[in-house]
Amino acid sequence: MARPPIPAIIAAASLLLSAAAQACPALIEGVPANRIEALSRGVNADGWIAIPQSAPPRSLLVELRKAGLRHIRLPVPADFVMPRFASDREQRLRTVDAALKELLELGFAVSVDLHSGERFNPLHKDDPAAAMQEMKDAWRALAQIVQRYPADRVFAELLNEPDVDAAQWQGEATELAAFIRRLLPQTTLIIGPVNWQRADSLPDFKPLDDPNVVYAIHFYDPMVFTHQAHWDPAEPLHDITGLPYPARADDQQVKQLRQQLTALDKRKALAMLERAIPDRGVDQWLAPAAAWQQKYSRPLIINEFGVLKAGAPRDSRLRWLAAVTDYARQHCWGWTHWELSQGFGLADAVSGKADPDVLKALLGTR
Repeated sequence: MARPPIPAIIAAASLLLSAAAQACPALIEGVPANRIEALSRGVNADGWIAIPQSAPPRSLLVELRKAGLRHIRLPVPADFVMPRFASDREQRLRTVDAALKELLELGFAVSVDLHSGERFNPLHKDDPAAAMQEMKDAWRALAQIVQRYPADRVFAELLNEPDVDAAQWQGEATELAAFIRRLLPQTTLIIGPVNWQRADSLPDFKPLDDPNVVYAIHFYDPMVFTHQAHWDPAEPLHDITGLPYPARADDQQVKQLRQQLTALDKRKALAMLERAIPDRGVDQWLAPAAAWQQKYSRPLIINEFGVLKAGAPRDSRLRWLAAVTDYARQHCWGWTHWELSQGFGLADAVSGKADPDVLKALLGTR
């Protein structure tokens, strides 16, 4: 087959780049461009603060930095840094400081994520005033660490996946952001909506008056694909394995899975599978967030997305990851994969090395 001439290839590439650029809205001034670039591609380092001895090997971090990742999201479990719950708070805070020092030495930008937990979430629902005090106490301590480092390298994420109603969180977010801003005048803040920070929850969240804020969504749709072989045997998704992406009714793997679930009388899992066919596609799932950004001109990041490795076909997992980051690039959004080395991890938990095919899928070089 004859290949097109080089000028034609260049022209086609230019058209693609132009089309992608048109999807990127003009943003309000507030978040410096170098910080948006710093958040452009990264990974979550979950578990580091919760279990300090499980810190990722330095060799893995070096490998990821060389591959082109710029950002590490560092989940800090709220239950470990809130006075009401924490028994070894000072040690956890020292771990946060040590992690920041190491990551910045390696050239990463870091977002410190106050990660809501099992003990904080009920308090947040039942006693909002007490929960607000705990969040402020946690951030007062975290800010003392964050302020030691350059404001263009370390960012503050107010609260991961707030588990309250939208109206409550809107008011709390405004109050908490103002509190943190007084502690960290130059730091870029990161915040997202309720309902697991889904893209379709963002339209109900109004941007803050503070211009130095990046807005974060999480993406795991369709969950019947991303969470198949779920770790909880009581969860219907536990019974689904081998589901390809995209899922089509006429796909042989889908037909076989339907037969298996029917034979095993797994009605809930079968119903979830049926609702997911045919898949809407990444662009349709994420469209509400794109529309919100067009309306408000604020920077966005998908700072959690991933696929459980246990049950998803490898080629489908790679295809889904590539589709998500391709959409993010086209819309000038940052992305941060969930996670490093655990169930969704881009690295092997035994070898400690990154999966090269996953990196290629994420970076658009596959």
